[in-house]
Amino acid sequence: MGMAQEFKAFAMRGNVVDMAVGIIIGGAFGKIVSSLVNDVIMPPIGVALGGVDFSSLAVTLKEASGDAAAVTINYGVFINTVLDFLIVAFAIFMMIKLLSAAKKKEEAAPAAPPAPSKEEVLLTEIRDALRSR
Repeated sequence: MGMAQEFKAFAMRGNVVDMAVGIIIGGAFGKIVSSLVNDVIMPPIGVALGGVDFSSLAVTLKEASGDAAAVTINYGVFINTVLDFLIVAFAIFMMIKLLSAAKKKEEAAPAAPPAPSKEEVLLTEIRDALRSR
């Protein structure tokens, strides 16, 4: 088997394709969550804390001089990123919890036992006839 065929077999396995779709959807979901945090959640929190814009919160270690930019620790951006992570983690937790609950319901409903075959019915009748003698 050639290298190209091995790669094709690897790439077309269900798990790899599912993972690729998950990564693409996860990236898009991450952008949505970032927008939710930056544009919806953080402004009201900033207003409640006295008009603070979290994305601009920083500690300046060294002022800008000439062509060199200022050296800062942007802890406001870090706060936004932590909130992004917490929201994504909670959303994934809830999704997994929903999937687990659905799977438990599926497993909890046992399938009805299959009807006995004609041979089993006949053997049962023969057994019962022998017992009654």
